[in-house]
Amino acid sequence: MNENISEISVTILGSGTCVPSLSRSACSVLMAVGGMKLLFDAGPGTMGRLLEANTTIFDISFIFFSHFHPDHTGEFVPFLFATKYPNKNQRKTPLHILSGKGFSALYKGLKSVYGEWIELAPGLLKLTELDYEGPDFRKFDNFRVDSIPTAHNEESIAFRITGNHGRSVVYSGDTDFNENLVALARDTDLLICESAFPDQFKVKGHLTPSLAGEIASRANVGKLILTHFYPECDSVNIEKECRKTYSGPLILANDLLKIELN
Repeated sequence: MNENISEISVTILGSGTCVPSLSRSACSVLMAVGGMKLLFDAGPGTMGRLLEANTTIFDISFIFFSHFHPDHTGEFVPFLFATKYPNKNQRKTPLHILSGKGFSALYKGLKSVYGEWIELAPGLLKLTELDYEGPDFRKFDNFRVDSIPTAHNEESIAFRITGNHGRSVVYSGDTDFNENLVALARDTDLLICESAFPDQFKVKGHLTPSLAGEIASRANVGKLILTHFYPECDSVNIEKECRKTYSGPLILANDLLKIELN
C-alpha cells in the first residue's frame, strides 16, 4: 500500500456532550475507510461539523450508534430530514444504520411523530441491530465491524473497524470499566475512548482518564484518544490523570482533530 495514502482516517467531530459549549459539540466521530465514510454517533452539532470537515450528509454510507442517549443520537432526526432536501431523490445509495437492541423500535417511534419527513425512499435505509449480549460482527466490501456489549445502557455496544489492509480503530461509546472493551481493543492501532469525568468525579456508567488509561494499557493499543468531555474536565489536568495508568501515545480530543493511519 502507498505510504502516502491512509487506510483509515479519523476526524473527531464532537468531543463534548449536550452541555452547551462554544468549542465542543456533542459526541460524533467521522471515519474514512477504503473510500467509504462512516459516522459514529450523531449528537447535536454533528452536521455542522461534517461540513467543516468537508463532508456532506450524502457522503455518509454508515452510521453506528453506540447507544440511544440524546448526546449520541440527537442529530439523527435532522439528518434524515435534511436527506430529503432539496428533493427526496438526492441520496442515491443506501444509508446503513448499525446499533444495539431496540433501534428499530426507536425509529418506529420517531416515525409516529415525524412521519414521512424522516422516511427515505424504499431500500435507502437499512437497519441492523447487533447482538447486545455478546460479540458480533459484519463484513462489508471495504471493512469489517466487530461489536461487543459495554457497561452503560442495555443497548450499549462498542465498535472495532478493521480495514482490508489490517489497520483498526476502536470506538468505545459510553461505558464504565469492563473486560469486554479490553478484549475488543486488543492490539488495535487506535482506541477512541470516552473519558467523561475526572477521577475525583467518577460517575457510574462512565470512564475517568485513569480508567481509560488502564483499558488502553491492558489492551496494548497503539494510540489512545480521550474524548466525550463534560465541563468538569476543563479544570483538571486530564493527561496527568491518564498517565497514572497509561504511558503510550496519548491525544486529548478537540473538535475537528484528524488522525490518519497509513
